[in-house]
Amino acid sequence: MDALLICGGEGTRLDSDAEKPLFPVGERPMIDRVADALADSAVETTYAVTSPQAPETAAHATEDLGLPAIETAGDGYVADLNAALADDAVDPPVLTVASDLPLLGGDAVDATLRAYRAARDSGDDGSMTVCVPAALKDLLGVSCDTEFDGLVPTGVNVVAGTEDSDTMYTTYDARLAVNVNRQRDAQIAEALL
Repeated sequence: MDALLICGGEGTRLDSDAEKPLFPVGERPMIDRVADALADSAVETTYAVTSPQAPETAAHATEDLGLPAIETAGDGYVADLNAALADDAVDPPVLTVASDLPLLGGDAVDATLRAYRAARDSGDDGSMTVCVPAALKDLLGVSCDTEFDGLVPTGVNVVAGTEDSDTMYTTYDARLAVNVNRQRDAQIAEALL
């Protein structure tokens, strides 16, 4: 399975001069950490989904990390994801990963891929949303912008490209609970490294 590394955000909530994917956690840009996790997993090819709102990130992803890029308009996560999926470079199912997960590891990516295969093998051909319990985010002290029935999306998904319903995969892996959206989240990520 290929992966789309969503890295076109400005990071306005982060209140930093750096573009969000280039924001350093543990003295390394978050995008580098996520790209390393994807490289350490069973993912075949990782594509950087870039936008005009983050030109330095686009240059870094292609020139320094060597990732093929899919340029989008920068109209937001969902719009950019849909634009990337419409590109001929990728065919669903595809793993999508936000660039603000600096603690992500290849083993966590592989666990997600195994969960998706298990759901598909049991007859569910839809997409899969990876969630963590809101209580885990509360325990860690990290921000939470969206919650559904006690679960919070992590920024990791498998998009199947079908109209079938979504499968919810809940993980208790704290590395997937730390999305760096604010300065406090970055401080917590640094401490957990």
